[in-house]
Amino acid sequence: MVLDGSQQKGMPHRRFHGLTGTIVKPQGKAFVVTVVQGNMEKTVVARPEHLRPA
Repeated sequence: MVLDGSQQKGMPHRRFHGLTGTIVKPQGKAFVVTVVQGNMEKTVVARPEHLRPA
């Protein structure tokens, strides 16, 4: 996830910047992404402007 400040809609929290996750499903114009943070798996909803292939 790479946060793009020029588009603020669908931007996840800054703590998720730089993390790698797996797209689970589309949700409207955004995607549901699972991210491992520490030893927990978190679900983040982000628009495609903030996602980049790893």
